[in-house]
Amino acid sequence: MRNDNYTADVLGDGFEQLTLAYKDDYEGEVIATLVRKRSLISTTKAILYIHGFNDYFFQDQMAQRFNKEGYHFYALDLRKYGRSLLSHQKMNNVRSLLEYDEEINEALQIIKSQQNTEVILLGHSTGGLIVTHYAGRHKNSGLFHGLICNSPFYEFNLSLLERKLGVPLLSFFSKFWPNKLISGGFSVHYGHSLHHDKHGEWNYSLVWKPHDIPKVNLGFINAVHNAQKNIQNNLSLDVPTLVLHSSKTINDKKWSERFMKADTILNVKHIQHYANKIKGDITTCEIENGMHDLVLSIKSVREKVYEAMFDWMNRYFK
Repeated sequence: MRNDNYTADVLGDGFEQLTLAYKDDYEGEVIATLVRKRSLISTTKAILYIHGFNDYFFQDQMAQRFNKEGYHFYALDLRKYGRSLLSHQKMNNVRSLLEYDEEINEALQIIKSQQNTEVILLGHSTGGLIVTHYAGRHKNSGLFHGLICNSPFYEFNLSLLERKLGVPLLSFFSKFWPNKLISGGFSVHYGHSLHHDKHGEWNYSLVWKPHDIPKVNLGFINAVHNAQKNIQNNLSLDVPTLVLHSSKTINDKKWSERFMKADTILNVKHIQHYANKIKGDITTCEIENGMHDLVLSIKSVREKVYEAMFDWMNRYFK
């Protein structure tokens, strides 16, 4: 069984990783990486975490918190990100979010094979979009039983004209020039607010999560846009879902401490609006002074994030 092929992960401290290989795509060889850390508590419950754009799994503290709550923790480094980025690949280069179904499906099957009977999908930002889009297309799955979205990327943080005209045009042009590069649009100050070499407290690879965001191609814009349209138009989910977001967004150009107490990537009003449109058992939760990745907020704030998540989980997954 593939389950026996885990090796020590770069995070150390009992984290293990498993390489998942897939058929070549338009760039060549493709892999994904499943990371796990087992809870010391005897349990059949598990989390599968999906990271965001310009990201990979490094949040060891988050995994340990779930372990202490009685959940085995798994995380995917999706194809072309982090541990799974190969030398011939462009970071984040997919043309449809459906491409990620391969690794999500396999990861869930592996988790089930390891005697986990209650599984929650947890996604941050683009990962939140991915898991919501996935859950809406895999009803009655039996492989997952709940959804937690941490600042999900349900809409581009752009002006109304850019959202309604610019993004659809770029998406259309992707049919002809999928590899055309455009600016990714993030401020370097977001990375500076996180990394311990700057203003933050977190240590992670600047190769796998650089401050200067690499340009994205039109194919990626199209992939995100198509998934967002699905979320925004009559989506229904059949598993309980928790959507968390910060209390405010800022779009400052110069560094200040405000970056430590707001979402500087997405518009929280968009998140709230589209979360409330989803049909099903949906709970939304606003986190005062939360950063874009809520679990990386300052300690007092992230404690409230964990409290909100665990309270919700204890209601549905006792």
